[in-house]
Amino acid sequence: MSRKISDEKYEKTLSFRLKRWFEGTKDPFLDTVEMKPQKEFRETKEEKEQRAKEKQQLLERVYDRNHNKEILLFRKLYRVVSVLFCLCLVTVLLVAVSFLPPLGDADNPVNNEVPARYIESGLQETGAVNIVTGMILDYRAFDTLGESHVLFIATCTVLILLRRDGDKKKKQEEVSDRLHEPKNDVILQTVARVLVPPIIIFGIYVILGGHLGPGGGFSGGAVIGAGLILYLNAFGFKKTERFFTAKTYKVMCFGALGCYCLAKSYSFYTGANHIESVIPLGTPGAIISSGLILILNICVGIVVAGTMYTFYVMFRKGGY
Repeated sequence: MSRKISDEKYEKTLSFRLKRWFEGTKDPFLDTVEMKPQKEFRETKEEKEQRAKEKQQLLERVYDRNHNKEILLFRKLYRVVSVLFCLCLVTVLLVAVSFLPPLGDADNPVNNEVPARYIESGLQETGAVNIVTGMILDYRAFDTLGESHVLFIATCTVLILLRRDGDKKKKQEEVSDRLHEPKNDVILQTVARVLVPPIIIFGIYVILGGHLGPGGGFSGGAVIGAGLILYLNAFGFKKTERFFTAKTYKVMCFGALGCYCLAKSYSFYTGANHIESVIPLGTPGAIISSGLILILNICVGIVVAGTMYTFYVMFRKGGY
């Protein structure tokens, strides 16, 4: 049985040093390296002029850009190669275009069974009078879901890069949001009071009628986003943030994207397993028709409107 050594002897052993190093309780360089506070670097006017003069002499004598033969030769070759590359690129593009089939030819690759299916069976299969909406939100709904997520991720990236620090003192000092915009403009506010409600209503109309005619979630959401931006410019951040904040945007987008995912997951599951969907297509031409397309249009419109407004706010103010 080994004897227990004293603490003084144990502290002199290699195992004790390794243990302290491994646990991080002892810095091997502490009290062994001389540490002196660094003086603040200050440069006089004469020293700045001397440094600039030396830099200029270095450029003139060592590099000599205007008389160096290698640099002059490289510049000439660069220009010649650039011209030749552009000419070759133009030639390749012209040759490629010359082999394209004539416009409107029946044998063109675009005239295949896919667009024929959209045109001939789109109304029957999707219930949407607008063939483009039926294609985007039914046949290609998964791709549209990806586009909506791209908008949301782009907005999150802007929120991260342009966010402002939550300094309470700065917020208390910033009583008025007119630091970021001019003072009250009577003409702009009067026009906004008249135009903003019709703009919002028209955007809702474009979204709700997207499956019946031109429009949809992308265009209607852009209209609503423009109305919100006009209201912000007229009345400022303080009034706008009474009903639309960063939290509002997050809840709206999460809810819209979640609803979109659930709705299309159901469609994908039933379609992939040849199961009859319980959601009726309705009467073509009616406002409540085309199955889930109306709901998907609303979801896309919410995401687009919120993204437009949030982008504008972040690039202008840097935060809500």
